[in-house]
Amino acid sequence: MPPTPPKILSSQIVAKSRLFTVERLELRFSNGVERSYERLVGSGQIPGAVMVVALADREHALLVEEYCAGSADYQLSLPKGLIEPGEDFLAAGNRELQEEAGFAARNLEYLTDLGLSPAYMSQRIAVVLARDLYQQRLPGDEPEPMRLDKISLHNLYSLLSNPQFTDGRALAALYLTRDLLQQRGEL
Repeated sequence: MPPTPPKILSSQIVAKSRLFTVERLELRFSNGVERSYERLVGSGQIPGAVMVVALADREHALLVEEYCAGSADYQLSLPKGLIEPGEDFLAAGNRELQEEAGFAARNLEYLTDLGLSPAYMSQRIAVVLARDLYQQRLPGDEPEPMRLDKISLHNLYSLLSNPQFTDGRALAALYLTRDLLQQRGEL
């Protein structure tokens, strides 16, 4: 039997920016202990972002290199971005792929949602598999062109030794994709 969730005694927005809303929760747990928690609250759209595993061929996924303010350096990851109002995650994935990698996909498949950091964030990211790529670029919001790279789904372990690749969500998405394609007999 799952534990009883704590009772929310109060909630208050304590900070807000263009991208983030911070909410403080006063909670009472079933054993009577009270605690304050803070969390980043999303826009209410679940998921609010999309990450694309774009297959350049049967076994290679595209990676993009972009500047990441959080780590203050350039990192490799999968194409990703926010879902715009009125857009579904497949359309958002195809748009982000065109903006960041210069490719569109004829075949898009939803795989799963991943939590970003459920301990303090409500946001989730939809993982989309993109295949049958063709060159197609859309202007994006990136301040500079993104360098493209590839990774073999047979050699994902090599990413662990790459200091430019630290995105756990992307690593999980790549392993999930690899395992799914192997189960289907497509890899």
